[in-house]
Amino acid sequence: MKSLYQVIRRPLITEKTTALKETQRSLCFEVHRDATKPEIKKAVEQFFNVKVEDVRVANVHGKTKRQGRYVGRRPDWKKAYVVLKKGEKMIEFFEQA
Repeated sequence: MKSLYQVIRRPLITEKTTALKETQRSLCFEVHRDATKPEIKKAVEQFFNVKVEDVRVANVHGKTKRQGRYVGRRPDWKKAYVVLKKGEKMIEFFEQA
């Protein structure tokens, strides 16, 4: 990986990740398929200016979708659960005005 912008694709904001954020100080990101745990950790620390305690990754397999007789497939992707160290300020993706 060359750039931290290539490692982290986007934050995943769902009900599950919001609950993890509040209870376990964990954030969830969609990351590049070839990104490793050390690369993800470095990218999050540099981009958000926080200290990372742990990184867990999960490969998500794309679903097979059909429309009538035509069959297609969504792409596979990878997500990363990043746990921040104690005392670090939680990252807010939506700041209230």
